[in-house]
Amino acid sequence: MKTRNMQSTMSAALTLTLAIAGALSAIPAQAQSNEPIQPLPLEIKLDPRRVALGDKLFNDKRLSKDNSIACAGCHSLATGGVDRAPVSTGIGGAKGPINAPTVFNSGFNFRQFWDGRAASLEEQAAGPIHNPKEMGSNWQAVTAKLAQDQALVAEINAIYGDGVQPKNIQDAIATFERSLVTPSRFDRHLRGEKNVLSADELQGYQLFKNYGCVACHQGTNVGGNMFQVFGVMGDYFKKRGGINDADLGRYNVTKVEADKHVFKVPSLRNVAATAPYFHDGSAATLEDAVDVMFRYQLGRAAPAKDKGLIVKFLHTLTGEYKGKPLVASR
Repeated sequence: MKTRNMQSTMSAALTLTLAIAGALSAIPAQAQSNEPIQPLPLEIKLDPRRVALGDKLFNDKRLSKDNSIACAGCHSLATGGVDRAPVSTGIGGAKGPINAPTVFNSGFNFRQFWDGRAASLEEQAAGPIHNPKEMGSNWQAVTAKLAQDQALVAEINAIYGDGVQPKNIQDAIATFERSLVTPSRFDRHLRGEKNVLSADELQGYQLFKNYGCVACHQGTNVGGNMFQVFGVMGDYFKKRGGINDADLGRYNVTKVEADKHVFKVPSLRNVAATAPYFHDGSAATLEDAVDVMFRYQLGRAAPAKDKGLIVKFLHTLTGEYKGKPLVASR
């Protein structure tokens, strides 16, 4: 899949080169272009000033009502871009209704949030700030606090020229998030590097394709580019019970009956580092998640050996950030 316009308002674009090991950069980008999964781009053009500002704001607790929660609280870069909890905790200990998706590689998603209600990362950045169970604040309060920080105001003015405004905060955070790209061993394989995957991992990828997992998990982000019903081949929610508003998925946005239990297909990049799984955090392990997918999405049985090999392949999607590998959930 192609990335969206990642810097339509950029004023001094420079290139941030991804830290990909070995001689990967010398391998043609079109290598193995017939595969359903495509490698991450070697370069992304972003304004480094906006990336740096966005990094600060992403970690700034002043965006929350009581100065206790930053974006990084639910999307920790140390733990796969998530908080590794079934649902996240916001201000005052409030529990949210849904599992936090990873922020890594989120710039490659075609929509944001599980229900796809945000069309861009800029739009998404405003959501948690205004959510009463997350940051519980509003733009007037946030900009008033940030405007008291003279150094931050000077930095924002140097980049945007018009002070502390919501659109500038959103743009900076979104630009930073677009820099959170994690090239993996599997990308190196896709670009033609030899012997980077084991025989078991290669077999797992072949099974991933043969069983039909790639029907939903393909493209640059191994997902994140379509909506799908959770429970195509079986009633997941009847089996689980306790249906709540978050389980309605896309229906909460469109109010179309056919959109009940429809969600954005999540990216599988770094999936081994982002347990627990699904919008409800109901699958504690990657093995559990694969079992659920076979039963409710594929409607197929598979030998334990095949599932184990698929899990081995999924581990190859664990990438590096700033030259350091992300750490698996367990």
